[in-house]
Amino acid sequence: MNAGDIKQLARDRGFALCGIAEARPSDHGDHFRQWLAEGKHGEMAYLARNVRTRLDPRQLLPGAKSIICVADYIGPPSPQDSKFKTQDSGLVARYAQVSDYHKVIKKRLHGLADALRREHPDAQFRVCVDTAPIMEREHAARAGLGWIGKHTLLLDRRLGSHLLLGEIVTTLTLTPDAPQTDHCGGCTRCIDACPTDCITPYAIDASQCISYLTIEHRTEINLNHHRAMDRWIFGCDVCQQVCPYVKKSSPAALPPGYQPHRQTLNPLEVLNWTEDDRRSAFTGSAMKRAKLDMMHRNAAIVVANIRHETEG
Repeated sequence: MNAGDIKQLARDRGFALCGIAEARPSDHGDHFRQWLAEGKHGEMAYLARNVRTRLDPRQLLPGAKSIICVADYIGPPSPQDSKFKTQDSGLVARYAQVSDYHKVIKKRLHGLADALRREHPDAQFRVCVDTAPIMEREHAARAGLGWIGKHTLLLDRRLGSHLLLGEIVTTLTLTPDAPQTDHCGGCTRCIDACPTDCITPYAIDASQCISYLTIEHRTEINLNHHRAMDRWIFGCDVCQQVCPYVKKSSPAALPPGYQPHRQTLNPLEVLNWTEDDRRSAFTGSAMKRAKLDMMHRNAAIVVANIRHETEG
């Protein structure tokens, strides 16, 4: 089975993109270590663990030769989605408006890996979806799935950046794909629009990002960022919303295994949630990463911002 056959199997399983990258060390190891040293990962201590493995997929799977990279496209919200938004809505990042991609992609990738094992019983395969220590965007870019935009997200000219990634690291030697060229040009819309000014070209201070603050940051959010959070109660899509490639991408049917989830949250309701309420609301959703006290914190900030808007 060659690389072309594998890509067809991936397409048959509903993946929008599939490409092959060589399993080799990151080109950005020094930058990543400096980024960690400067504390730009915030409270995400897991990023500072297993650094050697994260920077070299051959540490993740000894003898690895290739990485099969895939992407699901969940598209921007369709125009009719606006009916779910009200004056008092708390906004939710697009990726969290559908089923937990970790589970959905992993299940289909394991199916693909099983098919490959039947054809190559002597080869080894390791399925990864986000939580494994691997530089997934860099490998996806190497595999030709897109390029890394100035906002540090993977971008495809046709599909934009609403892409959810997965990988199979394997000992198979497969022909790698050519990377795409960078098409950001002189555009700085994502940088200019960032509410907390945390983006510089091709780099981000994650500790100041609204997505980080609402999802990963466990303690109180600095008052300086409260107004910048606006209506964002879980995540933030501002840098994607202003991107020309996202603006011209089209809504599409969800890939296999996904179901739509909450597109907004009522912050007043969230303020009164119990732990059982949170679990019920986030069943099957990637939003379960945010704990109850964090959701209460986020909701209180959103309520204050809404009041500030309405009171002028």
